[in-house]
Parts: sequence; structure tokens; C-alpha cells
Amino acid sequence: RQVHEVQSYMGRLESSAKESVHLVENEIQARIDNIFSNLERLEILSSKEPPNKRQNAKLRVDQLKYDVQHLQTALRNFQHRRYQREQQERQREELLARTFTANDSATTIPIDETLQYNESLQSAHRGMDELIGSGTNILQGLRDQRVTLKGTQKKILDVANMLGLSNTVMRLIEKRAFQDKFLMLGGMAVTCVIMFLVVQYLT
Repeated sequence: RQVHEVQSYMGRLESSAKESVHLVENEIQARIDNIFSNLERLEILSSKEPPNKRQNAKLRVDQLKYDVQHLQTALRNFQHRRYQREQQERQREELLARTFTANDSATTIPIDETLQYNESLQSAHRGMDELIGSGTNILQGLRDQRVTLKGTQKKILDVANMLGLSNTVMRLIEKRAFQDKFLMLGGMAVTCVIMFLVVQYLT
């Protein structure tokens, strides 16, 4: 249900006004973070399912995780495209608003200064793109590490559950063997007493 809600919000991004698109993006990111938090709890709960249901539960959690990661990537791509459009619009407005003045000796246009200014803007734009790309890669790497750690934690929990079950079974076996030993000794003693009484009273 939460994934479908995020998908419906994603459909509003393209039609949202510039003034409200940030609010929609923040709402989508908050819902995605909430889903990731719920998925962490679902992973722990799926590891506690009975063995015949555990694999199916894990597959469903993995599918949800894949869908949410796809939505997160789509949101990042939209934000990146919006940032590029806003940068281009700002650059265009700055160039259009720039006034050119003539000096006292001749009518000249400061082309060199304009070109240098434009090159500086382009360089800053490329630097921001590289920074956003690096941040995205770092965030994705952290998410991958979290998934790996969660998998390791699940395996440790499975091993711990198996060890706990094995210890319980061993204790039950030892207890049963101890009881069987006493039953055998008691039976032998009763048999000896009966044989003694039979021999004593019948001879």
C-alpha cells in the first residue's frame, strides 16, 4: 500500500508547480524512508517465520526492497533533471539581464568577460553534477552495505536459532537416556526380587 502511494505521488511530480514541487519531493522521500524502515523490521520478522514459510516471506521482502530502490532512483533522476533545468534557466536569465555599455573611445561589447563568465558557470555546473554523482554513489554504496549487513545478521540469527534448537534436542536426549537408565535398573531389580520370591516359596 505504501509503495502504491509513493508511485501515485511520483505521477504528480511532472505536473507540480515550481513552488510546490519541493514539497512533493520531500513527501515522497519521507514515505520512501518510512518504507525502508518497515522493510528492516520485515526482514527480522521473516527470519522468524516457520521454515516452510521463511523462503516465501524473504522473497516478498526482497521484491518490495527492489521496488522501493527503483522508486528512490527515479526520484533522484527527477531531482537531477529539475536541478539542470533550474541551472539553465538561471544562466539564461542572467545573460538576458546583463547590460552592455560603451566606453568613451569606441562602441565595444565585453565578449571576453561574458565568455569567461559563461565558462565559469559551466565549470560550476559540471562541478555540481560531479558532486551530486559522487554523493549518489556514496549513498548507494551505504545502502548496499546495509543490505549486506542485514543479510549477515539474518544468517547469524538463523545459526543462533539452529544452535538453540540443537541444544534443546540434546538436553531432551540426555534426560531421556538418564530416565531410561533408571527404568532399566528398576526393572532388573524388580525381576530379581520376583525370581527370588518364586524360588523361595516354590521350592
